[in-house]
Formats: sequence, structure tokens, C-alpha cells
Amino acid sequence: MKIKRYMAASMRAALDQVRAEQGADAVILSSRRLEEGIEVIAAVEYDEALFADATLKRAATAEIADAPHAPAEPGIAAAPLRTQAPKESAPLQAPLGIEWVKLTDLENPAYPPPERVQAPATAVMPAPAPARISAPASDNGYLATQREVKDLRELLQGELAHMSWNDKRLRDPQQARVLEQLTAMDIAPDIAMSLAALAPQCTGLKDPAHIPLALILKQLQVVDKLSPVNGGVIALVGPTGAGKTTTIAKLAARWSMEHGSQDLALVSTDGYRIGAREQLMTYARMLGAPMHVANSGKELAEVLERLKTKKLVLIDTAGMGPRDVRLSEQLAALQLGAARASVLLALPAHSEPHALEEIVRSFAKVSPAACVLTKVDEAASLGAVISTALRHKLRIAYLCNGQRVPEDLHAAHERRVWLVRAAHKLKENAPQRVDEGYFARNFGRATAHA
Repeated sequence: MKIKRYMAASMRAALDQVRAEQGADAVILSSRRLEEGIEVIAAVEYDEALFADATLKRAATAEIADAPHAPAEPGIAAAPLRTQAPKESAPLQAPLGIEWVKLTDLENPAYPPPERVQAPATAVMPAPAPARISAPASDNGYLATQREVKDLRELLQGELAHMSWNDKRLRDPQQARVLEQLTAMDIAPDIAMSLAALAPQCTGLKDPAHIPLALILKQLQVVDKLSPVNGGVIALVGPTGAGKTTTIAKLAARWSMEHGSQDLALVSTDGYRIGAREQLMTYARMLGAPMHVANSGKELAEVLERLKTKKLVLIDTAGMGPRDVRLSEQLAALQLGAARASVLLALPAHSEPHALEEIVRSFAKVSPAACVLTKVDEAASLGAVISTALRHKLRIAYLCNGQRVPEDLHAAHERRVWLVRAAHKLKENAPQRVDEGYFARNFGRATAHA
């Protein structure tokens, strides 16, 4: 190891001298500020282990030299030199300046850390920290144990659910069979449980497979006498693409066929969708009925005031998605301008269960009197829309199963049995997609936790 002392007016100048004479691999052993400038001691071919050992020995020697001299008693050996690091209250000091670093580290913009920039002239060698268990290792062990407990709990719950479902099959085979048949129709688990609880132990039906259909028919609510022949103001609301305009046209055509168009009027509040008003205007011209436009709640109230002599006024509203920020504004305008209107909610039967739930909750602000099941012919399963109607106790007013005007509009009280049979038929020939795990998860656990 070759050590050399440098003096310069600044630290930067001293480092430049070290770099020029000893190269970039030089190690700074010490630095301090003197009256004549900055003193830097640097070395090349540096061995850190040897230097640390020499530093400890020199410090121990200095400590013994500073201690008071006591005469040693005869026959008693002198105490060995103490080489361990002292306590933090009396830190061991290196004979040189700051702790040694490489010159290349000093040239790194990220070096030294902020606390080392303000280091004192004489650096302190830190005492070795006591051994301890690292926190990450302890945390990892705790998390691993927590995961194992969670996996064990889920495994136990799954086994208990399977046992409970198998026990239900043995104790109440009739109810278990009803649950299986309702599930095959895509009826939601919560609705299936509610219906199966009403299943009789004994039945007079020749075919027990008809029990689920009878339970649905008994609980499904329909509007018995709601018809456009009753007249009044009817507003149709629903999401974009639900078939509202076509349904309005079907209702208007059905009225015209029975009573003529002289007491019929159509109103459009849809100023967002391109071509929406033109489509309704086309239907109005074909029926020979007037059509009016309202862009706000105030305008809608004025239009309805002028049309108060009409026996039937049909309002086609703008289609808004449940998460559309303009939906609240549109519903508020409808409530302001047509507070006395009977509101029908268009529910597209081919939608997913979560989408149907979102539609019902979003349009609940206008308190729909009933719903219209649209696009029934496009649905691969009717279980989701039936479950939604049962869950929210929505009365069904009409069914729409095609684009023909007005042939594909049907009163729900006349087609209720057809709707339930169609739901059963759609799943009758479908491949079995439900496994035993589904029944255990949805029906076994419910029994086990009851």
C-alpha cells in the first residue's frame, strides 16, 4: 500500500491532485481542514482489512497509554488488552480523518449521502451493532403462516359445504332437486334459495320437474290490466340500445289499431342520439299522430300541458347508461316535466346479471311502475332477467320478442306462462355447465352457516 499526503486550497483541488498522481483507483483515507488548506491522505493498492486491524490496535494502545498506571501485584498476570469497540458514549476514533472511500465513489453525483457532506473533520468508526433477527424475515414467516391458516380455513369450509350439500340431498331431496333445476335455468343463487324454500314436500303434479316453473309463476309479478287502451301519460326509460323507441312505436301502433290516432301524441326528449327523433318522427307519420320535442323539464311540462286533451301521450326518453354523468339530469328533467306520468323501465333480456342490477338501481330514482322486457328473442338465457324482476319485485307490463310493429308486443299477464316455459326451454338442451362445487359453494355453505 502506497500512502501520500496532499495539501490544496479546496477539496476539489486536492482530489484533482490525487487523481493525477495515483489514478482513479486511489482510496481517500483521511481529510481535514488546516490553517494552510485542506489535507487529504490517499493510498493505492489499499487493503481495507489490514487498515482496519491496524486502526483498532492503535486505538487500543492509545487507550492503555491514557489509563492510570497501577503497580501489578506479584504473581498476578496483567490484564489482556481490550480490543472490542467501546460504547456509543465513548466512540472509537480513527487516527486519520474521514472514513475511507474510493475516489471513484466521490466522483459519483449520488455520493456522498447528505449526512456525510457535513461530516466532522475527524470521523468516528461505528461500533458493531448487536446481532438481531431481521424484521423482513420475521414478517415473511408471519405472512406465510397467515396464508397457510387462510388456505386451511378455506379447505375446511369447502369440505363442510360439500358435506352440508350432500346432507341436504339426503334429508330433503325434493328441495335439492328444485335448486338444481333452477340453477340449470340460470336463476341466481339467492333467488333459487328463496324459491326452493317454498317448495312443498309433497305435490300433486304428475311431473315433479314442473315444480320450479310453478314456483316462478307464483312469485313473478305482472301488470294484469295495464294497456295503452287505458290511456294516460306513459314515459319509457332505460339504457342505450334497450329498444325504447321501437317499444314506443309498438304501443302507439296498438292504440291506433284499436282507437285511431286522433287522440294519440308522441313526445321525444332524446336530443343526444343521432337519428333518434327522426326515427320516432317516421313512426308518427306512418300512424298519422303528431310528434313533439322537449329539451328540458320545463319544455316537457309545457308540451304536456298543450297535450292534456289527448287520451294517450307516449314519451320517448334519451338512452343513458347507468354510469353516464348526464343520467341524473335527464331523470330530474323527467320528474319535473312529467311528474304524473307512468314510468316503464326497459330491461334488455339478453343483458348480463350485473348489468341488469345496475340498470334497475340507476333508474330507481324515477320509481318505475313496471318494466318492459325487451329483446327476449335475442337472449340465450332468461334466468338473469327473471331473477332481477323477482329480486326487486318489479312488475312486468310487456314482453317484446322481435322487431315487428306491433305484432311483437305482448301483455305480460297474457304471456307469463310462455315466458317461464321459454326460460326452461332455453336451458333444456344446453350443455351442463354447473358442477358439484357450484352447489356446495352457493347452497351448502348457506345451510352450514344458518
